[in-house]
Amino acid sequence: MASLPTLQMDKLLAALNDAEVGQHPVEVHGALVGLICGGVEQKPSGWTQPLLELMNDGQALPKELQSLINDLYEDAVTRLSDTDFGFSPMLPQEEESLSKRVEALSLWVQSFLTGIAIIQPKLNQAPLDVREVIQDLSEIAQVEFDVAEDEESEAALIELMEFTRMAALMCYAEFGPEVDDNEPIDVGVMH
Repeated sequence: MASLPTLQMDKLLAALNDAEVGQHPVEVHGALVGLICGGVEQKPSGWTQPLLELMNDGQALPKELQSLINDLYEDAVTRLSDTDFGFSPMLPQEEESLSKRVEALSLWVQSFLTGIAIIQPKLNQAPLDVREVIQDLSEIAQVEFDVAEDEESEAALIELMEFTRMAALMCYAEFGPEVDDNEPIDVGVMH
């Protein structure tokens, strides 16, 4: 079963192209998840402007595109904060060539790292395990796109995707919203 963000990829790509925004959906999702995992304020006034800076030089987006991104944001927060929903990076389906999926993972990770670095400029002061994960992600962002279409390469991609998924969850657990027992929040997270 495909995840909701993957199902929205074609719709988001069309809206990005219509708005003449030179981003791929995996880049938008990666940056958005990076901002969320970095601990961006989870109100539209908190996350919208940093995302617009990353993807459209701070300019407002057409209403349809903004609506799709709002939905993507809500989905990402829900999936990151509740393991029952199964967070995963937005990537092309298995029907796409392995090279295309590897390139998409690299783009997603690059955008994720950019998003998290904007919100957490002192990542070098994060706990050691988080710093190591960020370093590993920076290596994934530079992975070669020209890969053999074989079972070994497919298995390696699946392993990289799982590592990326777990790295995002780890960053969200480290930098995401704290649960305050005295104040209700929209997103339930256990720390």
